[in-house]
Amino acid sequence: MSVKCGSLGDAQKVFDEMGERDLCSWNTMISGYAKMGKLEEARKLFDEMPERDNFSWTAMISGYVHHAQPREALELYRMMLRHENSKSNKFTVTSALAASAAIPNLRVGKEIHGNIMRIGLDSDEVVWSVLSDIYFEDGRREEGFDLFSELTRSGIRPNDFTFAGVLNACADHAAENLGKQVHGYLTRIGFDPFSFAASALVHMYSKCGNVENSKRVFNGKTRPDLVSWTSLIVGYAQNGQPNEALKLFELLLKSGTQPDHITFVGVLSACTHAGLVDKGLEYFHSIKEKHGLRHTADHYACIIDLLARAGRFGEAENIINKMPMKPDKFLWASLLGGCRIHGNLELAKRAAEALFEIEPENPATYVTLANIYATAGMWGEVAKVRKAMDDKRVVKKPGLSWIEIKREVHVFLVGDKSHPKSHEIHNFLGELSKRMKEEGYIPDTNFVLHDVEEEQKEQNLSYHSEKLAVAFGIISTPPRNDNQGFQEFKNLCRLSHCY
Repeated sequence: MSVKCGSLGDAQKVFDEMGERDLCSWNTMISGYAKMGKLEEARKLFDEMPERDNFSWTAMISGYVHHAQPREALELYRMMLRHENSKSNKFTVTSALAASAAIPNLRVGKEIHGNIMRIGLDSDEVVWSVLSDIYFEDGRREEGFDLFSELTRSGIRPNDFTFAGVLNACADHAAENLGKQVHGYLTRIGFDPFSFAASALVHMYSKCGNVENSKRVFNGKTRPDLVSWTSLIVGYAQNGQPNEALKLFELLLKSGTQPDHITFVGVLSACTHAGLVDKGLEYFHSIKEKHGLRHTADHYACIIDLLARAGRFGEAENIINKMPMKPDKFLWASLLGGCRIHGNLELAKRAAEALFEIEPENPATYVTLANIYATAGMWGEVAKVRKAMDDKRVVKKPGLSWIEIKREVHVFLVGDKSHPKSHEIHNFLGELSKRMKEEGYIPDTNFVLHDVEEEQKEQNLSYHSEKLAVAFGIISTPPRNDNQGFQEFKNLCRLSHCY
């Protein structure tokens, strides 16, 4: 009773006064300390207890996992396997799998998978769900999906948590085709529109850029939960529909649903995309004043990005100086990006110096600062930045873009001609570039390789890796009206900031 009420001191006093302590008493104390994050006290009792059962091991291992000590959890799991009187159960192995995912370490995950097969826990849906997450988190999405497919063929019906785990993995890896197959399976078996799985579907489609499908699933929920609202808001914001994102947010407020800090990240992002500075400031201040939430580092990064893009550096500096936490790399990078747009040299130096201190090996900071100096004609400073890169052996890797067509990933570099469809891609881009100029479009080459001729800058911009990927996507789809395809290309390029 004392443990469940959070009175660990009282529980410990009773425990110490007990003449005889049974296994249940030891486990209760260990579990209580572990859940409260007092892992040293829990481990001391664990090491002192005369005998242990599965609950003892699981309580301690899961305690390490839940409080961000995955290596300690795996070490204890290995100790348990060596203990002749201890056997793994589904709770123990799922905690161990979660620990291997947190490191992450696929090799250890596979070892645990082997142990699961040996002891016969491979028919449990929770274990299968965590195993799928392991393979998806390591980028082995085909193996993860094969594992999920094997589960469905085995006759075991996955539960909501399994579906949600697989769909979230599809979202993280932009694997929409796999997500659609899971959606199809859900439709065939009939799923509850109020379930975790339905919310994960909204999130998956939004994260993969298919806002229309996300909205369809969302509309099928008569009482959408906060995850669904937030996923669709963020989806609109990140896919070129900021006004729709803000309209949806207002509907969320009218529905009586209380937004959280992630919701406001989507709202502030929408304001940034729409250039609504004053509206963004209004939402930013409402987070604390109206909704009683704390500002997070993400909120500060968003509002600084919004102000910096608009050139309102005085307001941005004022907010930074009043922040209750230390600015992170995302905030400084946002500020540096705004300085690049507006040529603010003094503030650019401050932002760059902060970034050099946080992540000295990131080439993006050096390149952005060099470009700012180059735009201002300060070639001596450009040379100093490049020398600093050489001295610290910082190398900028060439940017690449990828697109998935029929479950095959195609990767492109700037000016890439290695793709089998390279000739068709370049012809398509050449024709579009000609038509764009006829409509009055003038490329902005201010931030493209300052040590090459203007014509070369335009050419590099025209054959940017993102444009190559988008162009390949368009020529790989069935033919449509030329003007529609042209407009679609312009919209996609605008979203990817490559034109």
